[in-house]
Amino acid sequence: MPRPLRTVLAALVAVLAVLGAPSPAQAAPADKPAVLASFTQTSVSSYNSWNAARQNQGAWSAYAFIWSTDYCSSSPDNPLGFDFKLSCWRHDFGYRNYKDIGAFSANKSRLDSMFYEDLKRKCATYAAAVRPACYSLAWTYYEAVSIAGSLAAVSAADLEAAAELKAAGEAAAR
Repeated sequence: MPRPLRTVLAALVAVLAVLGAPSPAQAAPADKPAVLASFTQTSVSSYNSWNAARQNQGAWSAYAFIWSTDYCSSSPDNPLGFDFKLSCWRHDFGYRNYKDIGAFSANKSRLDSMFYEDLKRKCATYAAAVRPACYSLAWTYYEAVSIAGSLAAVSAADLEAAAELKAAGEAAAR
């Protein structure tokens, strides 16, 4: 390779290395694990903090959090009309961000417990007559992620059993 071409290529590689390396302003803040932990506890205050951040993601851009979601994956987001979308989103947030920082296995159990607590809090907002069906589904969703690692383990039979429980509760309330 001719010397002038080598010089130009070396300069180009150096420029690309400088441009591609995160500057201190671009690097995620050192407290990212602590902030992530604060957003992924089982408490309602943790949920509220995460939800406020979700609604204002731009304010958290320095942390480079992964906000993407597929909600409840291949399971219904609103099984039998119970809205599990935000609970599934926060669960995805925890899974994706802890995987991103290489700390997933140490936090999986808490993330799954957080998910279950979020689902139960959502179930508590429904009429007393249908809550048992919601709680049954919440438990099924929790077990799917806790044991199988995925909501894909929720079966049609699980949804059918909860539907029967919901129908019985609605009939009793009449």
